[in-house]
Amino acid sequence: MHIVYGVAFLAAFILSSLLTPRIKRLALKYKIVDNPSKERKIHTSPIPLLGGASVIISFLSVVAVSSAVGWMNDGIIEVGQIVGIVLGSCVLMIGGYLDDKYELSPGKSFMFPVLASLVAVMSGIAIKYVTNPFIAGSGPYGRALFYFEWVDLSFISFAGLFSFLWILGMIYTTKFLDGLDGLVTGIGSIGAIILFIVSLFWDVPMSATSILCLIMTGSLLGFLIYNFHPAKIFLGEGGATWVGFMLGVLAIISGGKIATALLVMGLPILDVVWSITRRLVAGKHIYTADRKHLHFRLLDSGLSHRKTVLLLYLVSLIFGVSSLFLQSSDKVIALGILMVVMIILATASVVVYKRKNT
Repeated sequence: MHIVYGVAFLAAFILSSLLTPRIKRLALKYKIVDNPSKERKIHTSPIPLLGGASVIISFLSVVAVSSAVGWMNDGIIEVGQIVGIVLGSCVLMIGGYLDDKYELSPGKSFMFPVLASLVAVMSGIAIKYVTNPFIAGSGPYGRALFYFEWVDLSFISFAGLFSFLWILGMIYTTKFLDGLDGLVTGIGSIGAIILFIVSLFWDVPMSATSILCLIMTGSLLGFLIYNFHPAKIFLGEGGATWVGFMLGVLAIISGGKIATALLVMGLPILDVVWSITRRLVAGKHIYTADRKHLHFRLLDSGLSHRKTVLLLYLVSLIFGVSSLFLQSSDKVIALGILMVVMIILATASVVVYKRKNT
């Protein structure tokens, strides 16, 4: 069992690390680069895009081989769900290429995350149960270790709608988070590792979920070698959206571990909610780019690029690991604490920035 895990991870890692330089050369050849022409850009020279293609291709290649040798036949994940993951990933990769190449308008680029989310839900990747975090009891399958009283939503459309909005929301969380070198790649890796550990508690031995998590982790870490500051290549639209798509999907198929994913991605999610609210109040479009995201505020306060990224890694890691030991009611409290942490970080960064510029 452990050998299979190691092979899946290493295969994805090696393939991604070998493929990334080749994608980089293609991006430079066809001038698919991110030019530092806008105020919020922090790099000083053109950086190749399309990095997400190397991550996604590596992931899909190892998934295809794993399926062929029977590693995905765990009796829990259906073939249709694997197909949904593959098709959704392809949609985002194609949309990402078009956006990186032609700089699509927000309305046009929005179509691809929506289509990918629909494909996932229609393939059977949907939350059918929710828990009451404050009432102890056994789950629908008699597993009471971390499960609480369940409410079956399978007979109404809210299950599919909630799953669609959850995946789409995760896609846009990582899309908006993609502002610093290695930030989305690293936090995506942390999220996949945490979900892998969760799958060891809940799934059958050598489950498809656990293998998918490891393949995702390997693909991202192989790319992170070139993406950490100073980045030699960026994820681009396709990669940034794919990370959120996969985290959203894996949270569902690993047993509806939405609270776990929320704790790992809580800081970016809260930042996105705050940014959208701030822009709406100001009468601006929600896609309006600015330097008021938390990661930019930390950077402007004086933290170095690497320290800012590592700090956000640490927060995601701490809250992600805590989710492994907390029961559902405690996770609600942890989410509240995470909100306080964000307020403290944002406030401190603004205060320091103002002092530096007065």
